[in-house]
Amino acid sequence: MLYCFGSYILADVLLGGCPLDYFQYNSHILLASAIWYLVFFCPLNLFYKCVAFLPVKLVLVALKEVVRTRKIAAGVHHAHHAYHNGFLIMVIIGYVKGSGVALISNFEQLLRGVWRPETNEILNMSFPTKASLYGAILFTLQEAHLLPVSKSTLICLFTVFMATTKVILTARHSHGSPFVLIESWVCHLLFGSPLGGGEEEHHAAPAPVASPVKTKEEFGEGTRKRKSKKAE
Repeated sequence: MLYCFGSYILADVLLGGCPLDYFQYNSHILLASAIWYLVFFCPLNLFYKCVAFLPVKLVLVALKEVVRTRKIAAGVHHAHHAYHNGFLIMVIIGYVKGSGVALISNFEQLLRGVWRPETNEILNMSFPTKASLYGAILFTLQEAHLLPVSKSTLICLFTVFMATTKVILTARHSHGSPFVLIESWVCHLLFGSPLGGGEEEHHAAPAPVASPVKTKEEFGEGTRKRKSKKAE
C-alpha cells in the first residue's frame, strides 16, 4: 500500500491533511490488493510473466508516465490553491506527487528492517525522479503565469516526452538519463565539475573473484532481488 499510494500519503502529510484519506476508496484498495496477489502468488507465475513480456511492459510503462504527468500537474495545482505565492511549496508537492513512491521507499525499507543506501532516490535520483522535479518546476512556472503556454499544452508535451523517453529506455534495458549531458555542462559551469565520465572512472575497480559455493546470505539476497524486481 505504501508503494501504491506513496505519493498521496506524502502530499497529504506535507499539506497538513490526513494521510489515510486515500484509503477511503475501497475499489482502489481492492484493485491494489488483487494486483499484489497476482504478481506474487499467481499459479505458475503467469501474471508476472505476462506483464514482464516486453510489448506489454512498454504499454504499461507509457501509461504509467501519463499518470505521473497528471499527478504532477494536480499536485502543483493543489499547492497553488493553498499557497498562492509559495513557488517552492508548489515544486515540492508536484515533485512528491510524481515520485512519491520512490521517496517513500526509504520508510518502507525502515519498516522491513532493510537499509539499501544505493537505492535512495534522494541521493541517487533515477530518470523518473529527476523528471518529476523538472516537471514540477515547469508546471509551477505555468501556474504562476511565468511560462507562456497553456496547461493542457504543457501536459500534452510533457506526457509525450516522458512516455517516449521511458519507453525507449525500457526497450533498451537502460537505466540512464537524457539529462546527463545537460547536467554535466551545468555542473561544469557553476561548480567546476569535470566533464565526462569521471564518476565511472572513480568507481572502476577490479572485479572480485566469484566463489563457486553460494552462502545462505547470497541465496537470500538473490531472492530479495527477484522480489524487488517484481515489485518494480
